[in-house]
Parts: sequence; C-alpha cells; structure tokens
Amino acid sequence: MTATRIHLFLAALMGVSGVALLAAAAHITGTANVQTAGQILLFHAPIVFGATVARKGGYLHDALARIALSALILGATLFAADLARRGFANEALFPRAAPIGGWFMLGGWLGLAVATVMAKRD
Repeated sequence: MTATRIHLFLAALMGVSGVALLAAAAHITGTANVQTAGQILLFHAPIVFGATVARKGGYLHDALARIALSALILGATLFAADLARRGFANEALFPRAAPIGGWFMLGGWLGLAVATVMAKRD
C-alpha cells in the first residue's frame, strides 16, 4: 500500500472516529473531553485528505509532506485518544500523551508549511 493510500485511509478512520466521538459526547453528560477529541479528529481528517492530494499534485514537497502528514495523523490520534480515555474512564492513556500528541500536530503543521515552500510546482 502506498503512502497516499495509507494517509487517505487513516484520514477516513479519523473522520469516522470523530463523528462517533461527537455522537457519544452528545448522549453522555460530562464528556467535554470526548467532544474535544471528536473535534480534533474531524478538524484534521480533511486536512490530511487535502494535503495528500496537494502532495500528489506536486504542490507540496513529497518527502516533507509525507513526514508532516504522518506527524499530523499520529498527533491528532494520540491527542484524541488521551482525551477520549479521560472522558470515558477518567484516566490518561499514558502520562503526557495529550501534550506529546499536541507537539506532533504542531510539528505536522509546521512541516506542511515547509513542504509548501519547498515544493517544485507553483
């Protein structure tokens, strides 16, 4: 499976997970963390789709964009998983999971910015 298909597949899973978490948060009281987890996944899923298409179209530096997209996926998933676990089980996924996920998301966004500047196509 190619990086493109992997990223698109994972983005789709992020989207469905985001919808499921938002639905759960709507039906269970006291789950603000679950709602935030769903939002994080839904905010980042279309970005991964769009940036993957932009990478394939030559608008992003290929290698840098692959790394950045992987960081975004990992970060959003880790951040959301920690928040969801806190919301449902009242305990962390593991110590500092959310901040680590946050740093990966920040790195992914910065990586996409660099991949844009370094792209060969205008």
